[in-house]
Amino acid sequence: MQTLIAATPFGRRSMTLGQFSRLNEAADLPGGLTVDKWTVFRSVRIAKEAIGATDRALAILNALLSFYPDAELSSKNRPIVWPSNKSLTTRANGMPPSTLRRHLSVLVQCGLIVRRDSPNGKRFARKSASGDVEQVYGFDLSPLVARADELHAMAEDVESEKRAFKVSRERLTLLRRDIVKMIDLGVQERAPANWSEVSKHYQDIIGRLPRTPSKTVVDAVCKELEELWTEVHELLETFVNTQNPDGNESHNERHIQDSSPDPHIEIEHGSENKRREIDPAMTNGNLLNLPERQLPLGIVLDACPALIDLMPAGAVRSWKDFLATAQTARSMLDISPSAWRDAVDVMGDVQAAITVSAILQRSHLIVSAGGYLRTLTEKARLGQFSTWPMIMALLRAKHDPNKGDGRPAAASTSDNPAGESDIELSRELMRQLTRSRHEPR
Repeated sequence: MQTLIAATPFGRRSMTLGQFSRLNEAADLPGGLTVDKWTVFRSVRIAKEAIGATDRALAILNALLSFYPDAELSSKNRPIVWPSNKSLTTRANGMPPSTLRRHLSVLVQCGLIVRRDSPNGKRFARKSASGDVEQVYGFDLSPLVARADELHAMAEDVESEKRAFKVSRERLTLLRRDIVKMIDLGVQERAPANWSEVSKHYQDIIGRLPRTPSKTVVDAVCKELEELWTEVHELLETFVNTQNPDGNESHNERHIQDSSPDPHIEIEHGSENKRREIDPAMTNGNLLNLPERQLPLGIVLDACPALIDLMPAGAVRSWKDFLATAQTARSMLDISPSAWRDAVDVMGDVQAAITVSAILQRSHLIVSAGGYLRTLTEKARLGQFSTWPMIMALLRAKHDPNKGDGRPAAASTSDNPAGESDIELSRELMRQLTRSRHEPR
């Protein structure tokens, strides 16, 4: 095929230095260079973002390659195709002409094709009397031949980055899972550490993750999580090493007592002996000395089903949903914003929301929900209030109606609607708590 190279674009389109460089590369191709057209197209598709090509530009390039009859592009016979706009639109899945022209320009700017424009801008092939093609005006695919190795290397780099990013994300997931479960283990086993501070540190690190993080961000977060993982692991390892056989035996005995077949295990508020058996820290009325025990969301919802009715979808699937629904409950109970802010400042947002959900559950017994919340806030400030016994009392009233119908005496209506002063744990409740504490999550 004899070709007279048309180097400049038709009409008002100007030539750029990049186009001029691609023209020189196409003109200097060695004679025996051949590439598979679909192999090079696959490389372009993988590295499209690095190249700067769009999805529609790739659809047009795919259509242009389909017009070339051979499976291989060769530098010996310059690969030029000359489809009409109508034919090109048909093979590009009916792309509008204006969109077609715009994305053809993208292919030229990316250096994937070169325009070989005729004097009047039309695309055609001139043949000799014998039928051989003498002159062609259209789209030159030679840059794909010239850049085949470059495009292949770019595609490999992109795939390598994707694999590395996948490994980083897997590492992030494993670190998050390990840290969350180790913190939960430390809280459940009451290992000596400030677990609420550790959990807050973890949430601060995770909070820096955007919705679609880059590999750099993921790697930076993983580095911080690895340091936290080491810290939490050392805390638990130290705790395990300090446990003696007598302590383990006593721990096992407590598990056996928790699984006792007795119908009810009663904890009387006025019995100092019982309170000492539970925890010596209770004897001085200071709940701040107790290790923090986080209530599982399922148990809170089981104790406070009234909160679920406020959720638009009728389901609370996460603590985020729970906090949002508690805000709705606060408004319904006419709890002032200042009372809510004080509760959040003293208890934290989750514990304050649990308190409001418990108040909502007993709202028919409480004259002033806002005043009661302020009372509990002051008790919490003094270390004399915890949501754990409140939720346990609600569960006791739900699962054992014979022991409590949820309507205490009038004297305790405004001071202790959740039954904090008289807590009874039924066998069914103990089974639920034992499962939630010891089953793997």
